[in-house]
Amino acid sequence: MVSLPPIVTTVLLLSASNVFMTIAWYGHLKHLNTAPWWIAALVSWGIALFEYLLQVPANRIGYTALTLPQLKILQEVITLAVFVPFAVFVMGQPVKMNFVYAGLCLVGAVYFVFKG
Repeated sequence: MVSLPPIVTTVLLLSASNVFMTIAWYGHLKHLNTAPWWIAALVSWGIALFEYLLQVPANRIGYTALTLPQLKILQEVITLAVFVPFAVFVMGQPVKMNFVYAGLCLVGAVYFVFKG
């Protein structure tokens, strides 16, 4: 069995976790928009369970190689990388320059938090 470096494992687990998180947070707006809010909440909580089953080990593994601020910024970058395609392709939102500006801000955050 191949053992991946902790940062690679963390990125993979956080990416998968973020897919579940994004669906749990926003998927009901499209797919359960006529259902009562409490049904949407229960479905979202069920989906969020899978998010946490991936996110908790990801953070524990990541914390062995990254500082807490680095882990948080990494999470935010992954969140945006997952959210933008979801917003565009699943929710039909138009691409706006705000996405680019937000991404550039995160690039700056990554630079500063990982800077020696």
